[in-house]
Amino acid sequence: MNEKTIESILKENRSFAPTQNFVKKAKLKESDFQDLRIKAEENYEEYWADLARNNIHWFKDFTETLDSSNAPNYEWFTDGELNVSYNCLDVHASIMPNKKAIIFESEDGELKTFTYKDLLEEVSAFSNGLLKLGVQPMDRVIIYMPMVPEAIIAMQACARIGAVHSVVFGGFSANALRDRINDAGAKIVITADGAYRGGKIIPLKDSTDTALEQDCECIEHVVVLKRTNESIAMDEKRDIWWDRLIHGESKHCDAVSLPSEHPLFILYTSGSTGKPKGIQHSAGGYILHAKLTNQWVFDLKDNDVFWCTADVGWITGHSYVAYGPLAAGATIMIYEGAPTYPHGGRFWEICQKHKVTIFYTAPTAIRALMKLGDELPNAYDLSSIRLLGTVGEPINPEAWIWYHKTIGKEQCPIVDTWWQTETGGIMISPIPSETATKPGSCTIPLPGIFADIIDESGNPVTEAYQGGYLVIKKPWPSMLRTIWGDNDRYVETYWEKFNNEFYVAGDSAHRDKDGYFWILGRIDDVLNVSGHRLGTMEVESALVAHPEIAEAAVVGKPHEIKGEGIFAYVVPKGKRPLGDDAEKMTVILRNWVAEQVGPIAKPDEIRYSDNLPKTRSGKIMRRLLRSIARNEKITQDISTLEDESILEQLQGKD
Repeated sequence: MNEKTIESILKENRSFAPTQNFVKKAKLKESDFQDLRIKAEENYEEYWADLARNNIHWFKDFTETLDSSNAPNYEWFTDGELNVSYNCLDVHASIMPNKKAIIFESEDGELKTFTYKDLLEEVSAFSNGLLKLGVQPMDRVIIYMPMVPEAIIAMQACARIGAVHSVVFGGFSANALRDRINDAGAKIVITADGAYRGGKIIPLKDSTDTALEQDCECIEHVVVLKRTNESIAMDEKRDIWWDRLIHGESKHCDAVSLPSEHPLFILYTSGSTGKPKGIQHSAGGYILHAKLTNQWVFDLKDNDVFWCTADVGWITGHSYVAYGPLAAGATIMIYEGAPTYPHGGRFWEICQKHKVTIFYTAPTAIRALMKLGDELPNAYDLSSIRLLGTVGEPINPEAWIWYHKTIGKEQCPIVDTWWQTETGGIMISPIPSETATKPGSCTIPLPGIFADIIDESGNPVTEAYQGGYLVIKKPWPSMLRTIWGDNDRYVETYWEKFNNEFYVAGDSAHRDKDGYFWILGRIDDVLNVSGHRLGTMEVESALVAHPEIAEAAVVGKPHEIKGEGIFAYVVPKGKRPLGDDAEKMTVILRNWVAEQVGPIAKPDEIRYSDNLPKTRSGKIMRRLLRSIARNEKITQDISTLEDESILEQLQGKD
């Protein structure tokens, strides 16, 4: 066996076809997608050109679909011109001005709604305010805000006037903000006096001030939204309140006609070197894919209320909150606050109150809510929900089953979506009206996406359950264009591995006997145990399948005999075991994993905690877990950690 090959031992045989009722009512039928797949296979460029012309309003039509002359820096619809904000707002405000675009609920219960007409006027007024501050096309604007409608308004305003925005998640530290400001060379920061989270106020303006004290000479102005009414410092020469900026401004602002390849945004994602990567997306290709995937994957209908729980500081919040659903004319739900505040049923209460029909969240949130028991969701009327989705990482089969039974009442398809910040939108996912789903599998690529699994030599892996590198074999419109200011890093990170022939996702994966894709984890998260390369995801799924376990995270730890041992962090559903109880539970779980996966996958060490270390977006901080397992000094920035109090548990100190 090649030492780079990833073994897959855990096999999932359960399958769930879409219900006849869902198929009957679906907006797009199986035959529609069969036609799309055939066309994409027969004439790839014509396929994308037709979709672009039929789904996007162009101010100037394009004559060239795909420019590969500078590959792997591909360009799409190069000589076409459009405006993303126009496609999200003006197109709909002209024909359905009174349709709700945004329903907003805050942690303290404050409610706001914006129709498409309202949203267009608010975006236009703020666009005029930015123009008054001297913002020009290609100027970079940092958005460091709470999860409130104004964050979306700021994003859309930048798109409207051609400024390039970079949203920085409100949980990031002043140092992280500073690094992103300087890397982007930003001119403006848009922030708020604070944000609400878990009954506390996050001091965004204070963090902004701290960042700007540290050599951020490029910043000319800071726009501050009055959100919490906390007392904050305001620099008279630099800072301006949001409401003052837009006071007296016209509620009309023409959308600027921009080239398709005009940068729409930069979004920073972590890199293996520790220096964040500024992923750059362009206007035309991005908005096409964001709109299409909202329509295809979520079967969007005119009366849907679509709630993607992601913060706009992440790519999911860009594509499935701020841009894609609005381009598709949908009504979106947004919520500012913690998912379990002031009680564990808050998400389900919101779904009931606002009659949410599509619910899209992360596996970490699902597992955390599952841990609280069935009684909470069962106390609410969730009958409005017709479609469930999951995003961010592979979902454990048992969490999938809980989601299916307890939340979906076995009637809602689950779209388990694989994609990345770099891809711009969903790449592999079930189509809810046609795809039989399997717990833990993202199933098959969408029409026009040519994904494959290859071995270390670049050859396709044809054997079922044999893992390899997940790659995309043809360019697609919403792909990242480069890493901001560092094209060499772009080529090296995503293309050089296989001589610039394939986009290398960085994930390991396998296909089952039906051709379904299963994501095994990041390539660098693969465990090498006695010469066997195992995906961390499989060991985690086996642990979570135990009836007493809510969550698990697995990392590798150097082992003098096996090369690498398996170190598991486990969150029980009940009380955390201590002493003899912990030792007994460890024996039980090690044997359980041996039964579920195989003896090779038995954890060498298991540590119990009340929670896993997560960012405020729900991402497990795996690098932190690796450092703790190896008794290394913690050098990671833990300012985004949701609950710092669990560090002692994770380190085995209590």
